[in-house]
Amino acid sequence: MSKAFTKESDGADEDDDSGGLPPLPAGTKNYITPAGYARLRAELLELIDVERPKVVDVVHWAASNGDRSENGDYLYGKKRLREIDRRIRFLTKRLDIAEVADPSAHHGNDQIFFGATVTYATSKGEERTITIKGVDEVDHLAGEVSWVSPIARALLKAREGDEVTLSTPGGVETLEVLEVRYPAPAAG
Repeated sequence: MSKAFTKESDGADEDDDSGGLPPLPAGTKNYITPAGYARLRAELLELIDVERPKVVDVVHWAASNGDRSENGDYLYGKKRLREIDRRIRFLTKRLDIAEVADPSAHHGNDQIFFGATVTYATSKGEERTITIKGVDEVDHLAGEVSWVSPIARALLKAREGDEVTLSTPGGVETLEVLEVRYPAPAAG
């Protein structure tokens, strides 16, 4: 059987280094907190220094076993290497353009900037708390949103007590900023 019919796709996903993350808007900086930068850098170093060498060893061992066309260790290993290399390229690009912004510089401020933890009330009286972080470090389950998200853009530069409007698919909603917090500066 022709290799063209058995090989897994290397096409579009090979060029997609995003790791499932949204692209940055054109002309914007890739803001990230110091902790987020450290986490991405640690992941990159782990991939380069630990994971990739292990997979290379497995692929080398599997290749020495002969027929590669039906060798699961070889085929899976090559696929995993492509995934690791794609993630390494993505992390390298994102770290190269990262602009580290320390939110503790705004500690005690009541105006919303990057890194703020904001408690706001919706027009229905529901209170919500979010933290505005970088595109590459958000954890939606922990109440973190990207600084380029619609909610963050609506809140940025507002102060405690301000009302802002947020355009949603259900219409325009008014939000009242109840509290703005920043992490305390590191003792040093």
